[in-house]
Amino acid sequence: MVDTQRVQPDIQYHPDYNKYKARTQRRQENELLTTSLPKGFPPGLSSSLVWQGKDIENSDDWIYSLSEGQLNEIDSALRAFEAIKRPLGYINNETFPLPTLRPILRALSRDLHLGRGFFVLRGLRVDKYTREENLIIYAGVSSHVGNIRGRQEDTRFSNGTSLVLSHIKDLSKTVDSGNIGAPSNTADKQVFHTDAGDIISLLCLNPAIQGGESYIASSWHVYNILARTRPDLIHTLSQDWPVDGFGNAQKPYTNRPLLYHQPATASAPERILIQYARRYFTGFLSQPRSSDIPPITEAQAEALDALHFLAEENRASLDFQKGDIQYVNNLSIFHARNGFTDEPGNERHLMRLWLRDPEHAWQTPEPLRARWDNVYKDVFADEQVFPLEPRLRKTVGS
Repeated sequence: MVDTQRVQPDIQYHPDYNKYKARTQRRQENELLTTSLPKGFPPGLSSSLVWQGKDIENSDDWIYSLSEGQLNEIDSALRAFEAIKRPLGYINNETFPLPTLRPILRALSRDLHLGRGFFVLRGLRVDKYTREENLIIYAGVSSHVGNIRGRQEDTRFSNGTSLVLSHIKDLSKTVDSGNIGAPSNTADKQVFHTDAGDIISLLCLNPAIQGGESYIASSWHVYNILARTRPDLIHTLSQDWPVDGFGNAQKPYTNRPLLYHQPATASAPERILIQYARRYFTGFLSQPRSSDIPPITEAQAEALDALHFLAEENRASLDFQKGDIQYVNNLSIFHARNGFTDEPGNERHLMRLWLRDPEHAWQTPEPLRARWDNVYKDVFADEQVFPLEPRLRKTVGS
């Protein structure tokens, strides 16, 4: 039952800096905020996953440019897969063989999990190939980075199939805007967030005429700032939040934290994971926040804004070019996108995969396990769907 003593705070999908600062001032003046971290949480993380955007933008060692020989090897792998005449769900690191490039991609995957947390593979010849060939190349190369592809649509809508590839493109001029519930289907600015799953990958088929820059920020750096300056918000983020199910009759909402602490073990270092998307707490366009679920609190509203604005202040803008593939550790990095302008026949168009690499994968926090299972569990080759054209994506369950 909805808490009738509280109402949803004055907060929207697009963060308002003035509202954020006013809420912060109001809470600091009127509430007694804790000055200590939750028990066992680190006062700061020291890792290559902690970085500032200005340092990333001043270097290019996160770009791996493909050589002519490697591009020819990718072309040979494409022809090898086409020759076996199997459905696209059978694309994997054996059916798409890359004998010399594979060790490099495996080292880059290790860096995703144990190093800086992202890299860009540069130089695919996307204009040389058909849409289906580009799709095969993208899935084939990516299978050497993470050989499990995840579902990108809630299984409630799948009818026994698994949508494993999405097109990121503005559809607002071709479909009824009343049916759009995700910023990825608009030219709108996307605020900082995470997706579902371990590795988020994007292939740029065509950049925008203007805007559309891809931004990333270290969530570990954001954690360090909050741990030092606002430990009360670490408490807020690590407690349960009502995550909107957007019409899921079985689960109208799910209670879970946004921030998880994993102490060091014999096989893994200490880690902090932040998993959230703002629209699950504010709604977006045709998916407004459900009125019959508990509202978020003022503390949670401030925490949402703090995550966004701290990420924005410390972001890196990636020079995302045609033929680039971007790979990001979704468990340690927030990502966002600037708004953009298209011209007819020359629209911004990306393709997206959600990947998992069992060799290096991080432990999934228990409250996220159902969602991760929805993405990665039993995604069989015969059921995988790779649409050649964009379509409206339906929400993956929380």
